[in-house]
Amino acid sequence: MRLRALAALGVACAAALSACAADAAEGDTLTVLAAASLAEVLEPIAASFEDEHPGVDVIASYAGSSDLAAQILEGAPADVFASADEATMDKVADLVTGTPVVFATNTLTIAVPSGNPAVVATLADLADPGIVSVICAPQVPCGTATASLAALAGVTLTPASEEANVTDVLGKVASGQADAGIVYVTDVARSEGVEAVPIEGAEAVVNRYPAAALASSDTPELATAFVDHLSGEAAREALAAAGFGIP
Repeated sequence: MRLRALAALGVACAAALSACAADAAEGDTLTVLAAASLAEVLEPIAASFEDEHPGVDVIASYAGSSDLAAQILEGAPADVFASADEATMDKVADLVTGTPVVFATNTLTIAVPSGNPAVVATLADLADPGIVSVICAPQVPCGTATASLAALAGVTLTPASEEANVTDVLGKVASGQADAGIVYVTDVARSEGVEAVPIEGAEAVVNRYPAAALASSDTPELATAFVDHLSGEAAREALAAAGFGIP
């Protein structure tokens, strides 16, 4: 992604005010608030969008979807919201333009440190108090999905902690602070120091990722174009390569 060098722009403007005003008017910045599980895969997608829209800089900010929704409700300036589930998108339904578009899907898996030293084999193993496990907090999409999957399996999880997003869960597993954590399959694929233990029946709980342009966007046409781009060929190829399902 490219960030405009504001200091350099100021120096240039001091020398040629009229030229700088024209340059600034020609460029646009598009701010995308995206679920933490989209970190990395959104980079090539944004780059391809920038290639198709010369002069546009896409700036992505990643966090748990519920945290991002709270920021939007509090008036945080942004152009596009990409959530890890539809329920969280519904929380900001009054602040988006048009109907949110589902552009990807994801399922859960167990992440363990490389070599699986605790020999975790099933979801039920995470109910063992001797296994140090971490999961996403229930208000976060991955946490909601985890609770649903555990309920379907009849398993009562006993996590050592509940994290704000999948990135934090992965960090504790990769560092050896936890024997296991529940994340999306795509998170394990993009991370080092961890491996996946499949969860039987995980396909019963599928997260659908919607994106929408925000009504407060200063560049509504670009925001809508980016949402459309997420369902385009370049984005679909990047998402599939990262392990996401394509609706």
